[in-house]
Amino acid sequence: MMRQSLLSPRGRTGCAGLLLVGAIAAGPGAALRAQAQVTFDRILRADQEPQNWLTYSGNLSGHRHSLLTQITPANVRSLELQWVFQTRGPAEANEKFEATPLVVDGIMYTVLAPNHVVALDATTGRMFWIYSPRISPLARVCCGRVNRGLAILGDTLFMGTIDGHLIAIDAKTGKPIWDKAVVNPAAGYSFTLAPLIIKDKVIVGPSGGEYGIRGFVAAFDAATGNEIWRFNTIPGPGEPGHETWEDPARTAWKTGGGPAWVTGSYDPDLNLTYWGTGNPGPDWNGDPRPGDNLYTDSVIALDPDTGRLKWHYQFTPHDEFDYDATQVPVLVDMPWQGTPRKLMLWANRNGLWYVLDRTNGQFLQGKPFTKVNWADGFDAKGRPKRVLNSTTEGTLIYPNNQGATNWYSPSFSPRTGLFYVPAWMDTFSTYFKAPVEYKEGNQYVGRFPTMAFPALRTGPGAINQRLPEDGYGAILALDPKTGERKWEFKMIDVTDSGVLTTASDLVFAGGREGYFFALDARTGQELWKGSVGGQVSAGPMSYSVGGRQYVAIAAGSTLFVYALRQ
Repeated sequence: MMRQSLLSPRGRTGCAGLLLVGAIAAGPGAALRAQAQVTFDRILRADQEPQNWLTYSGNLSGHRHSLLTQITPANVRSLELQWVFQTRGPAEANEKFEATPLVVDGIMYTVLAPNHVVALDATTGRMFWIYSPRISPLARVCCGRVNRGLAILGDTLFMGTIDGHLIAIDAKTGKPIWDKAVVNPAAGYSFTLAPLIIKDKVIVGPSGGEYGIRGFVAAFDAATGNEIWRFNTIPGPGEPGHETWEDPARTAWKTGGGPAWVTGSYDPDLNLTYWGTGNPGPDWNGDPRPGDNLYTDSVIALDPDTGRLKWHYQFTPHDEFDYDATQVPVLVDMPWQGTPRKLMLWANRNGLWYVLDRTNGQFLQGKPFTKVNWADGFDAKGRPKRVLNSTTEGTLIYPNNQGATNWYSPSFSPRTGLFYVPAWMDTFSTYFKAPVEYKEGNQYVGRFPTMAFPALRTGPGAINQRLPEDGYGAILALDPKTGERKWEFKMIDVTDSGVLTTASDLVFAGGREGYFFALDARTGQELWKGSVGGQVSAGPMSYSVGGRQYVAIAAGSTLFVYALRQ
């Protein structure tokens, strides 16, 4: 079924002039660059054109680090709001604005919740076109009718929808090119992540772990939308890992969860793509699914040409605390104990942060970055030593159900060598084990744990009534070489914001308090703060047009774009 494209009056006349506008804004000699297609080679070498933002995390290594340096610690106090793009009022309280925009040669592309794609002039916010697919009423999502962004290859944008479609859109006109129904929304499957482009493939994974789906990571041909390969994150009979689903009936795997709802990373030298997987089903009662439940709460390394599994590491075996490992894999090359290594940095929802060898998944280091009481260290192979489980009477667990961090993007700065993490510090939940039965399309979770913080800050009545001892939000700077915390920027409330670092040693982030701020990347000192009037639930990004650097962030139902005062 082809979806509807709604072109604004300005958008239809502006589409033909779209590349021209970008070329003029970019300055003399930019017309040829503005008309160039976004090849995979450009995405692979995104750091060579820091004026653009070509993929969800800025580069394929997941760094969310900008090489632009016009905005510095010395002048950031002169940052001013340049333009605002106000979306229509959310139809529901849980339509958060979580998308990170793409910017290509002066044109910005982003997604308004749940699946409205817009093309904007990146210097003024003027809209060229908007594409609004008709979403099936069968769509169901556990935690918000949201979308985290787009992918681009050539002149085509790619978006996953909350009703399980993957759509290719002409970046010049906003018209759909192809539209593939991939999964069944009535069974709880959806797409909320930004796709990942590798070579000629569009790679995605579903949300739906709270509905007892069987998760996967799949690759689709960018030209046709045809599925090329699929790796099931819940192995079936005869597949490696199936033995970790130990229920007597050998049926728990069918509703085992393991979604992959946050964009992965890619190492072109190893030709491996890395993805984090989510919770097993049911969430808070592991009795129906004895065993480690592979490959839930894991990082999986896949061959992007075939989908074949190369290695895995499981962060939380037999999870009963909803500790999805759906975080962005951050790939760094740096010395480890005196030897150059290809590393992976991972701050996990379970309160522990890790250094792994990304060539083979070897566990190198794991340390808590907040209060953790469910595990007490690791064994020699890097398996956490579990000391607490969910009980019928209730078990107090640190960190809480939302985790010490979650899907919000971290950042790595090659300049400072530090790993920056948005964190929920010293939060807790009480977990109660209760019977649960699977019924397709219904949530398959168990009894919801209690916690001091609301899981989502969205609608009326979601009031922050917590006490200081209930925990707080923070931006942390962690040293991968030592495992130690270099600094902590403490907030009053918690945060759902991603983190952006820049080559001028700035850190940009926000939180539920309704502020967007800049910190000194080396000390954590607050250098600038602006009110955005709503919670930040997206990752910041930076770009430049005509030699002027901009920083963009979504908050509430609005996109805010800043630059230095002129």
